[in-house]
Amino acid sequence: MRLAAFALVALTVTLTGMAQPVFPEITTRAAAVSNLEHKDVKQRAAAVAYLAETGQPTDGLLLVKRLADDNPAVRGMAESALWQVWGRSGDAQADKLLAEGIALMSGGQFRPAIALFSQVIARRPAFAEGWNKRATAYYLAGDFDKSLADCAEVIKRNPQHFGALSGYGQIYVQLEEYAKALEYFRRALAVNPNMTGVEANIQAIEEVLRQKRRKMI
Repeated sequence: MRLAAFALVALTVTLTGMAQPVFPEITTRAAAVSNLEHKDVKQRAAAVAYLAETGQPTDGLLLVKRLADDNPAVRGMAESALWQVWGRSGDAQADKLLAEGIALMSGGQFRPAIALFSQVIARRPAFAEGWNKRATAYYLAGDFDKSLADCAEVIKRNPQHFGALSGYGQIYVQLEEYAKALEYFRRALAVNPNMTGVEANIQAIEEVLRQKRRKMI
């Protein structure tokens, strides 16, 4: 689930407190994978940018590590890159349907969007993002049970999908099941420690639970 858009950081980014030149050139996946662990922050940034443009969903396992990078710009790039690679099914028609569904969902047309995401799932049932986008559409349509079911399908296919994990938390907040919401928000934050909104949700829920405990005393 992803209720806000993320744009890939521009090729000229702030890496050490000042604008840096365009990243070093990387031309192969092997070089990108190797440079993800490079001590030079510009090399890591270049590797993330390369995978953002060319990577597949399986590269998410590599990019997730950079969510905890020492450099905040690389962390932001890694988050955006993950959404990009997770959104590639390997099937041009499925990707087209996914994009059309996202456009409908953004315009508030949730049921038509759900129909398109269902077509994506039928074409590519192993594609986690098809399930994730339908989970989001169900959530926005107020169908929390179906959204929960689709979140479960996402996590089966992509256990590190912090969007679906935080989506679980949002649903359980709506259902006023705060202990479950807290569990999933914490899981999302463990994968992606840069989710300030999720961190704020955790603090708010912890306060709600403290107040409930006080009333029980």
